[in-house]
Amino acid sequence: MGLIILGIIVTLLATLVITKVDVLKKFSTVTRIAGIAIIVMGLLTSCFKQIEAGYVGVKTLFGQVQPGVLFSGLNMINPLLDIKEFDVRTQNYTMSGIHDEGDKAGDDAIRVLTADGLEVTIDLSILYRVIPDEAPRILQEIGLDYRDKIVRPITRTKIRDNAVYYDAVALYSTKRDEFQTRIFNSIEKDFKSRGLVLEQLLVRNITLPPSVKASIESKINAEQEAQKMQFVLQKEKQEAERKRVEAQGIADYQRIISSGLTDKQLQYETIKANLELAKSPNSKVIIMGKNTPLIIDGK
Repeated sequence: MGLIILGIIVTLLATLVITKVDVLKKFSTVTRIAGIAIIVMGLLTSCFKQIEAGYVGVKTLFGQVQPGVLFSGLNMINPLLDIKEFDVRTQNYTMSGIHDEGDKAGDDAIRVLTADGLEVTIDLSILYRVIPDEAPRILQEIGLDYRDKIVRPITRTKIRDNAVYYDAVALYSTKRDEFQTRIFNSIEKDFKSRGLVLEQLLVRNITLPPSVKASIESKINAEQEAQKMQFVLQKEKQEAERKRVEAQGIADYQRIISSGLTDKQLQYETIKANLELAKSPNSKVIIMGKNTPLIIDGK
């Protein structure tokens, strides 16, 4: 379009100005030809529009949005059309309390009130994309800054609306997945009505008030101590049972031995043990029991 306008200006100068100045008359034909050439070049370049991969082009004519979109590749168009490109790839929008981690500088985390009246801070990322065929409607109804007009406010509002159904501790622990699914379904409907597809929603972090966090940590420590004590008690019970079984085995053994041995057998076993001892090369004194001889070896 710029070349066409430039060519028209050059042609008009050649026709209205240069032809009326005697000194410049000899350049009028050349200037006119140059102007026409610029117009033709502008027309040729304006008739083709290249759309990059991952984008679609929305056509506008004198401010009016035209139906249909231009897809990636080389497209032949009306040279008077103005093309606005829309990114239809998956986009990420992050709201975080950590500086420079989110799309907005500074603390951009979402602060919500839970069912028990506590303030919880949520870091969130959403993955979304533009529906290609809906790009003309988005441009006409919202504009190119749909992230700030639609994505950000709807996400923050829906999170606050749904957080009031959960207690802070449940939101932090047992109900986290349920909360994430609930807000996904809620946001997805609004996005779809605006020409956007919500692909994934990620609750990255939930920060509880310091007092609640301290209470949870104290409770967890108490539960761990209780589990440790149960383990110790169970171990002691097992050790007591082992000792009881061992004592019972010794008692049974002694009872069996006592009932099965006679005095003569015991005397015989004693003599055998002393004989083995007497065979030892070391010096020894063996005093036998009643009515038995005394053996003294002085080696």
